[in-house]
Amino acid sequence: MTPLAAHATCTLLVITDFVVRALRIKWLTKGVGYRLSFRDAFSVNALGDAASAVSPLRIAGEPARLGAMLRAGVPATAAFVTITYEVLAAWPVILLSAGILAWRYAPAWWSSVAPEMSKAAREAWPWIVFVAVVTVGLWVWLRRAVPSVAHHVRRPLRRMLVHWRRMPWGPLLASTPLSFVNLATRVAILPVLASTLPSPPPLGSMLIGSFALLYSQLILPTPSGIGAVELGFMGGAAGNMGDQQGGILLLWRLYTTGIGVVVGLILGVRIFGWQAIRNLIRPPRPESN
Repeated sequence: MTPLAAHATCTLLVITDFVVRALRIKWLTKGVGYRLSFRDAFSVNALGDAASAVSPLRIAGEPARLGAMLRAGVPATAAFVTITYEVLAAWPVILLSAGILAWRYAPAWWSSVAPEMSKAAREAWPWIVFVAVVTVGLWVWLRRAVPSVAHHVRRPLRRMLVHWRRMPWGPLLASTPLSFVNLATRVAILPVLASTLPSPPPLGSMLIGSFALLYSQLILPTPSGIGAVELGFMGGAAGNMGDQQGGILLLWRLYTTGIGVVVGLILGVRIFGWQAIRNLIRPPRPESN
């Protein structure tokens, strides 16, 4: 594939991902009895993407989406239940896809990448130790910080149960294929970029590597898995991409993370104003007497 065709394809994949996720949360919101326009649904997800990408353990993502849904007129309890349903619909798709990829490609992937990853680990062991220390430190900090955050966002149980009972099965079932499209579009970006190489790695290795590098970010505590993801990529988790590996990594980060952060920041400024976004990034200093 030519570079121009690869970039056009990746752009289309990113747009498709934004659209299907907007439809998913729009339909689930309708299922709990409230309306969310496509424009608002798109903004909710974009703002959540940006907040997740720049916060440890993606901790700011759901509060950002809740805030955007509140601004769009969805009551807090209904918004919370909608996002919970979205998670319930997405995780079975992620686990099923992981099982299918492992069954189909894992043995060949391991035999092809294990030597390269072992060599990279021996050469980069100080960086591995540093990333491990930072990871453990953030997990310890988050374990102490998250309970207090959860206490402030807790919703009355009885009101939540009302919305749970009202949710029809239709929107929940309809969201499942959208979750598959969401996963497929994101995983496909790396193989598309690698197709521009003279000798791209085997497709199976790229699919498993792409999936692992993307969805490990859900459990890695550093923002967007920074450090650990780059280490795995450069170590050959998605196959050996030769001298152009660094460039492919930058482009992959652009399409999977960078565009979402930029779009989310722009929409966040439009929704909440620049001062609110600035205060989230850097709280104002207390006035001196």
